[in-house]
Amino acid sequence: MAIDLRVEIKAFLSSRRARISPERAGLPAYGGNRRVKGLRREEVALLAGVSVDYYVRMERGSLAGASDGVLHALASALQLDEAERDHLFDLARHSRTPAPRRPRGAGRLRPALQQVLDAITGAPAWICNGRYDVLATNRLARALHSPVLADPRRPANTARFVYLDPDAASTFFVDYEKVTRDVAAKLRREAGRNPHDDELIALIGELSTRSELFRRRWATQDVRLQRSGRKRLHHPVVGRLDLDVESMELPAGPDLLLTVYTAPAGTPTADALTVLASWAADQEDLPTRAPG
Repeated sequence: MAIDLRVEIKAFLSSRRARISPERAGLPAYGGNRRVKGLRREEVALLAGVSVDYYVRMERGSLAGASDGVLHALASALQLDEAERDHLFDLARHSRTPAPRRPRGAGRLRPALQQVLDAITGAPAWICNGRYDVLATNRLARALHSPVLADPRRPANTARFVYLDPDAASTFFVDYEKVTRDVAAKLRREAGRNPHDDELIALIGELSTRSELFRRRWATQDVRLQRSGRKRLHHPVVGRLDLDVESMELPAGPDLLLTVYTAPAGTPTADALTVLASWAADQEDLPTRAPG
């Protein structure tokens, strides 16, 4: 099973076209009764400098013959941002030369990467893949993300937590609605990068079947890059945390993302992380203590 690239291309291009008005594109809007939302196909073709027939073929899912120059022109016509532009190029690349199927279990973590995480003692740090599988954590990340990691299935998966345990997730994530949008958009981006990933396809199918909210978010066709930023959490032990998040792809595994959470010294969140580290040490020591 694989993601149908023609369907993906059609839905993505038509959704991006629908959001742009003629005025926004710098075109005159003739007549007051337009039957389409956003730009017409012929208007996109004009802006991209291609024939109407050629653009229609592209929007029907045929990007295999599109040159990089045409794709750049199309991205400009549709006013795509960086993530959307990358997504368009990924869809075109896989249309030309389909990638081999990625079997379940591909891309296991090297043991040395766990040593790197364990060496980071003052900040929560973990490694995930593009499917949101949590592959490795340090002690503080296990404590910080204890609600996410409570699921006995392994690997734990943040997307499942967000969509399939909404009561816990909406308590844990202060900006829950934004998180749901970001997770779906990043999964869409991953689907463009790896459309033959069996486990990704299974995850998208599971979320689509079990979560009406995910179906709505997925239908928007939005994509996002994995970026640094801010994360606001409500932890069950230490309360509110306002964290700076730095995410970076690992050169040794391009599908792996190292994420580190920090807070400026002297802030309430930095103090809370110190308390959380002490609590985490106590929790991990409990099984080894001899009974009193």
